Amino acid sequence: MKQKTAIGFALLLLCSLAVIIPALCGGSSWYSPAELFSPDMEVIAALRLRRIITAFLVGSALAAGGTACQAVLHNDLADPYILGISGGASLGAALAILSGAAAVSIWALPGGAFLGALAALALVLIPAAASGGDTGSRVLLSGVILGAVCSSLLMVLISVMGNTRLNSIVWWLLGDLSGREDPLLIPAAILVFAGLAVLMLLARETNALSLGSNFAHGFGVSPRKTAVILLGTSALLAAAAVSLAGIIGFAGLIVPHMARRIVGAEHRKLYPAAFWGGGIFLVFCDLIGRSVFQAQELPAGVITSLLGGPFFLYLLYRKRPAGGDA
Repeated sequence: MKQKTAIGFALLLLCSLAVIIPALCGGSSWYSPAELFSPDMEVIAALRLRRIITAFLVGSALAAGGTACQAVLHNDLADPYILGISGGASLGAALAILSGAAAVSIWALPGGAFLGALAALALVLIPAAASGGDTGSRVLLSGVILGAVCSSLLMVLISVMGNTRLNSIVWWLLGDLSGREDPLLIPAAILVFAGLAVLMLLARETNALSLGSNFAHGFGVSPRKTAVILLGTSALLAAAAVSLAGIIGFAGLIVPHMARRIVGAEHRKLYPAAFWGGGIFLVFCDLIGRSVFQAQELPAGVITSLLGGPFFLYLLYRKRPAGGDA
């Protein structure tokens, strides 16, 4: 098992080098490392490096949050996007922008996104828990519906905006990784690493909870308290991701499955592997979006949706013969 873990993290390191170097040098225009780090190219190098950092933070946050959601709900289809958490966060962030609060404080945008994510999480969890039965499936279905409602409300907000703000908001909602200002990276990075720290502290409890409530009680773990903290942390991570890049779908769905294959299901290893892998994955998706068309880039959220939609269907139909949650 230790050998598998070492191989898995070595693979992540190799993937990092294979993705980050082309992400720095490539895009709409290719520059060699020597050209890129010459004095004349300092601005372009700084912009690309900042974009890579943004993509890494967003992908890491979503993947770590998706890992926690899947453990709590015992459902391999769960992630912040499908559960409606990202939709709620985007609605909260949009309200922060429209109210003008985002222009007053750099913490207003992630703060509004976090409040929206928590509200969405409560609207999904409370009715599902009260109804009893197959809670995991009910939460998943409620999240899909809530995500659609949040998207509709966002369209209402967009329709009343002035034309000067419309284009930037729409591009942001598609999952845009360009144009983020340096001050916003600092609070978002603080939230992301704080969220990862909480998940790592609760890795043992997550292992117990992933085996079921009875096992968790046997290990002295409170299932309800642990689930609330883990899902609340997932909401925090989703809010940080949304405040940086808008809605990025399916990163929290795809990456945890990949991470389990290379390091196993023990969460003390799975959380950092998913965190690291999620960052690499989104940097890669952003590189594709910048490279497909020379004249126009595709938002990273479009690339992740194109990859994640078929992957979601694959998981859905793979689960069907078993007739239950994973």
